[in-house]
Formats: sequence, structure tokens, C-alpha cells
Amino acid sequence: MSDLTRRSFLQGVGAVAVTGLPIEQEPTKKIGWAILGLGGYATNQILPRFKDCSLSRPVAVISGSPDKAKRIAAQYGIPESKIYNYQNLEKIKDDPDIDVVYVITPPGTHHEFTMRSLKSGKHVCCEKPMASSSKECEEMVAEAKRQGKLLQIGYRCHYDNFNRRAMEICRKGEIGQVRTIVTEHAFTMEWGGGWHSDPKLGGFGAISEIGVYGIQAACYLAGADPVEVMALRNKLDVPRFKGVEDVNQAVLAFPNGVLANIATGYSWNANNFRVYGNRGMLDAEPATSYSGHRFTMNGRPVEVVPNVQWAEQMDDLSRAIQVEGQVKTPGEMGLRDIRIIEAIIRSGKERKAVSL
Repeated sequence: MSDLTRRSFLQGVGAVAVTGLPIEQEPTKKIGWAILGLGGYATNQILPRFKDCSLSRPVAVISGSPDKAKRIAAQYGIPESKIYNYQNLEKIKDDPDIDVVYVITPPGTHHEFTMRSLKSGKHVCCEKPMASSSKECEEMVAEAKRQGKLLQIGYRCHYDNFNRRAMEICRKGEIGQVRTIVTEHAFTMEWGGGWHSDPKLGGFGAISEIGVYGIQAACYLAGADPVEVMALRNKLDVPRFKGVEDVNQAVLAFPNGVLANIATGYSWNANNFRVYGNRGMLDAEPATSYSGHRFTMNGRPVEVVPNVQWAEQMDDLSRAIQVEGQVKTPGEMGLRDIRIIEAIIRSGKERKAVSL
């Protein structure tokens, strides 16, 4: 067959590979990833999951800690020639093995490292929250388009089978018409706070660091973007909260009539969401944790086969690079969430509803 005839034949019979892609578009190699930032999330969650990836592999590290970089690189078989630091980051432009830079540093540094990586000709996966302002997010999205590169935000729950099943339940009307969503995401910050309580590094405090899970859940469970926000915010009278808010309560109103109540903070522990429909309820606790998910629908366990969400997230970007596709969690989604957070902050300050 000629190439044209072959393509027509395959389209006609619906030939697809396991991934659902036409056979001639099936990815053929593993994409090279450079990990920028070697903190706990990178070393405990991301790097160990490359073994579960089918399309992604670690080829370089970028760190401000030389000793740690050497130790981690050796652990994953990465040669010392593939170790970069924050000062010489631009040298990655000449490294053909690096396709993607995964930015895993405090939120206040995401804009700088994402922009520098994009300008060095690399695709970027940026951890959440995306940046410290919607203006920074807009610049990141614009730069990715300017460079012809993909920008993914590390919203791992979109790749988790439990949360994907929850989305399906809501979309298919298995609990009827969704009316109200309630989410609680918080953790107790006992220590001095570190970058978490520094506005220059941590951003907006609990509402962006852990509250973004609630915002995300509200949006993907409602199946829409909110159009209005009403919020209250409060600090505790302790030193670590001088620069950031602790307790945040917000109501998001969606155009399809759904209302979502979001609570977040640094003073208690919570990880859950509940979706109330006119014919039932979906309950998840923990809902967005790394493991141990417990989902029930109308009191009965939701049967789900667990998967490695981080591997699926990374492979989604690697697949999109090879077939010139799009990722499930693009920069525009991160920008939307920062705009919602800014609206929550404004509403809390002005004590009135803010339109989006």
C-alpha cells in the first residue's frame, strides 16, 4: 500500500494502539527529563516513579546543592556531565538529551525557572501552584507559545484513577444532577514555616499551597469554571502566619448552578471532598492524597484499580511531545486557578463577592 492508502485503510477500520492513538502516531522512544529542584517531592515522589513510566526517563538534574545533586544523579545512573546548577541553567540548551524540565521548587521561583527553561528550548512541567500571580502565569503561557513548547502543570489528580472515576460519576449523572460540592484540604504546620510562610517563596499561603487541591476538585467535579467567588480569610496570632493567611473559606459559583464550598488552612489536617447530587452522594476521604484513597457512592465503596499517577502525568507530556498533541493539565489551567485564588484574596479583603 502507498502511505496515503495505508492511512486511509487504518482510519477506515479504526486501527488504534493501546494508547488510543493511530498506529502511525504511536510514540517510539522515551523522552528525556531534567529534574529542577531536589527537595522532598522530587526525591520521594517524582524520581522514584520514572521506573513506572513507559515514555519518560530521567537524564539530568538541576540543583543548587552540588553534593545532593551528585548523590541523586548517581542513584539514578545520571552522569556528572548531566548535572547543572541554577546559575548555568541555560547550558541545557545545548544538551540534546533533555526534552523536558520539571520545575519542582518553591512556588515563588516557578516563573523564573519556567521562563528560563522555555527560552532554552525545552518543554516544561511546572509544579503547582503555577506561580505567584496571574501576570506571571500569563507570561509563562505566552512564552511557551512563543517557543513552540508545551507547558504542563503538575496536577497529578487528573491522572489518578480514583479522581478520574469521581469525574466520571459526576459527568454521567450517577448521583443525579450535581448541586453542591464541599472540600477540605489542610495540614498542620508545626515548624517555623520555612518557605511556606514566606510570601516571596510560598505565594499566597495555605489557599495556594494546599487549597489549590480544593479549587481543582471543585472545577473538575463541577465540570466547569467558576464565575463568582465569595471568601473569608484569617491569620492566627502566631509568628509563622505574619506573612501569609492560615484559614481560608470560599464559595465558588459555577454557571451550571453548582456551588462549591472550599476550606483550607495550616492549622488542622484534612483531605476530602463530598459531592451532593439530587439522587445521591459521592464521598472521598482521603481524596487527593498520594495513596490510601477511600471513595464511596451512596455509602458503598467505589471500586477502582489504583495506578501510579505521577508516571501517568509525566507520560502524558512525553506522549504529547512525540505526537504533537496537548496535555490534560496545560498552563492555561494553572492560570485559571491562580485567577481564582486572586479573586478569593480580593473577596476576603473587600468582604464582597468577586466576579470571574
